[in-house]
Amino acid sequence: MNVLIGCEESQAVCIEFRKLGINAFSCDLQECSGGHPEWHFNKSVFDVANGGKLITQSGEEVYIEKWDLGIFHPPCTHLAVSGARHFKEKIADGRQKESIQFFLKLANLPIQHLVLENPICIMSSVWREPDQIIQPYYFGDEFQKTTCLWYKNIPFLKPTKIVSKGEFVTFKSGKKMSKFFAESFGDGKARSKTFPGIAKAMAEQWSDLSNTPIQTTLEI
Repeated sequence: MNVLIGCEESQAVCIEFRKLGINAFSCDLQECSGGHPEWHFNKSVFDVANGGKLITQSGEEVYIEKWDLGIFHPPCTHLAVSGARHFKEKIADGRQKESIQFFLKLANLPIQHLVLENPICIMSSVWREPDQIIQPYYFGDEFQKTTCLWYKNIPFLKPTKIVSKGEFVTFKSGKKMSKFFAESFGDGKARSKTFPGIAKAMAEQWSDLSNTPIQTTLEI
């Protein structure tokens, strides 16, 4: 089974699949920070999505006949509703349109089993509602980070260990924020990294999709 995890420099999901003996690779325009450049393509996901002869970040040559599963984390900077106050500017200069097109281009990739992940974002109205919404605390990590998942030929993730929602920070304005987000507010990498419990659940529950009913499209 060949698995491509796109827009993932952390390699959090890739490493969990590798632990199970799955031929998984991460891909991002940034170099990987997960410690395994031999499992990482340092280029656009669209340059590797069709498989073939590919070169990893470490310089190793690999051949992928086809990708069986694609898990993609398209950038959410210009899509997430948490940044709605900047939407007018981003619509005017084209950044939001470009991000929407990138998201939908991923959805159109010719991979039989496909997942798109984002926080609460405008794709729910621009495209369609997500198939599933999950939280890290469904999978053993005491944090709250609403995560939307859009599926093609993928079964829903089953919670593995439901724990508390974790700590919150209350600001002078009365607004509450997950302590995780408050502490990593200026660190985009920290906020976008997949939580360990979710990454492990993806690998364990999606490592064999042979009996998954097939749908023809992602209803684009």
